[in-house]
Amino acid sequence: MMRSINVRITGLVQGVGYRYWALGAAAKHGVCGWVRNEPDSSVLAHIEGDAEAVSAMVSSLWKGPRWAGVENIAVKDAPFEGFQNFTVR
Repeated sequence: MMRSINVRITGLVQGVGYRYWALGAAAKHGVCGWVRNEPDSSVLAHIEGDAEAVSAMVSSLWKGPRWAGVENIAVKDAPFEGFQNFTVR
């Protein structure tokens, strides 16, 4: 079963390599989509893939790179867009 979500990550997640770390995590979990910095200092990600892989990716997002300090993750279902890879925006 496929799943598509938007994830907002808050805390110390900008300026610590979080987006590029997420790029590696996405490759590890085999999910597609994108990740970008937001003006409010959060990071937003759109993740698509097998439901189990998407769940594993969300769990990984709680860790982040060693310099990050994730405080909260908000997950919302999102329309499936059919991405073929995962990119940093």
